[in-house]
Order: sequence, then structure tokens, then C-alpha cells
Amino acid sequence: MHAEPIRTARLDLLPLRVDHAEEMSVVLSDPALHTYIGGAPLTTEELRARYARLVAGSPDPGVSWLNWVLRLHTDPALIGTVQATVTGRHQAEIAWIVGTPWQGRGLASEAARSLVAWLVRHYVRTVTAHIHPAHTASAAVATAAGLSPTDEEHDGERVWRLSLSA
Repeated sequence: MHAEPIRTARLDLLPLRVDHAEEMSVVLSDPALHTYIGGAPLTTEELRARYARLVAGSPDPGVSWLNWVLRLHTDPALIGTVQATVTGRHQAEIAWIVGTPWQGRGLASEAARSLVAWLVRHYVRTVTAHIHPAHTASAAVATAAGLSPTDEEHDGERVWRLSLSA
């Protein structure tokens, strides 16, 4: 499975490239973005190395790493990312992040909904996300994308899930 361009009402989801690292290092530079996910902003060089690994793909042939950058139709600047790790072509774990200046506009929800719809069209039947219990904004994004909280926890995060029949 490979990332393909996805277009929504306001966004273009573009397959990740290594050369997105320079622009994305600025988008992701706010330490507040790491409040719930941990870590710290990566330098351009660190992000370039990470993107090179992601673009190269998973070393496990049964796992697909799918990554997109987000761009508004009305602005050429990148604003965030969405990603999916797909296993066995029927299960995916997703994540998203939108830079601080673009938050609060429903853009992460729009991107996550389109990602889930794309995955479902590609025969994924279970979609999960791991969300810190206090991260209400990400919980709202997961809800908008059709996921529901479960009683499961993983590394202090609640597992959210959308399960479709085969």
C-alpha cells in the first residue's frame, strides 16, 4: 500500500517527501505540540533523517508506513501531517498533528476523516488511534473521524477504534 494524494474541501494531503523536512520543522517547532505526545521539536536535520526512514518504508514487508503532509488549497504553506501504519491490509493505526497557527479550524478533523475514508476504500477494516486522556482536541478529531474510545490503554493513552464488518 502506498500513500496517494488526497483532496478534501480545504486541504490537499500530499505524500510525504524528504524535502518537506525544512518547511515542516518550522510548522512543528512549537514545544506546546509535544505536551501530550512527549519529546521535543526536531531540528531540520533530525526531521530530514526521520522522513528519509519513513519514505524508505517499513523493513517489515507486512507493514506499510503511509505519511502525508497537509496543505491548504488557499495557501502554499504546509500546515501539518497525518499518518497511518497499516498491517495485514486490514488494520491501521493513525495519527495527526497540525501546527499551532492552524489549530481550532477543524483542519485536523477534516484531514483525519479523509484519511479514514481513504483507508476504508483500501479495505482497512479496523482503525485505531492512541490519545492522551487529557487531550480533548485530539479526542474531538478522533470522534469526527468515526473512532470511539475503548477501555483499552497503551502507554498511558486511551485506545480509540473504528471497526467495520468485513
